Amino acid sequence: MKRKGCQMAIILRLDRMMADRKISLGDLADQVGITNVNLSKIKTGKVSAIRFSTLNAICRALDCQPGDILEYQPDESADE
Repeated sequence: MKRKGCQMAIILRLDRMMADRKISLGDLADQVGITNVNLSKIKTGKVSAIRFSTLNAICRALDCQPGDILEYQPDESADE
């Protein structure tokens, strides 16, 4: 994911968690209370922000921790 010429260091791993829990996009969207389109954007990493209330609802529905969904990968260009 790019933003203003730099790569974002936060990677969304919602797709992996959904596969582990064997839950569909539509079922999770219903449980979380957001549209399939918005959940799909989160799943594919095409968002620049996520509300804590949405993250909370996703974690509740998937019975997981935020760290199971969010991963930090240092930006290699930041070291230069």
